Amino acid sequence: MKYAKAQDVLPEEIIKIIQEYIDGKYLYVPRKDDNHKSWGEKSGIRHSLKIRNNEIYKKYINGSTINELTKEYYLSEKSIRRIISQERHTGS
Repeated sequence: MKYAKAQDVLPEEIIKIIQEYIDGKYLYVPRKDDNHKSWGEKSGIRHSLKIRNNEIYKKYINGSTINELTKEYYLSEKSIRRIISQERHTGS
């Protein structure tokens, strides 16, 4: 999150009103609902993990063992099992 100086983006009248409530403190202004992005959407990590998880599932279906997958992807056995279960239920 990038900070913006109030005096650079807000009219002086609004700054004075805000100062009456929180003079000199930090204020977080949330995004508008229609501008909200879900986790990983901006960075692309959500998409990358979906591709990785689908790859793990396909390798498992094609004969890779859970132990092999844990070593290849540096994930715990529990994580690999969770991924396989989720992918199985999403119909990938």
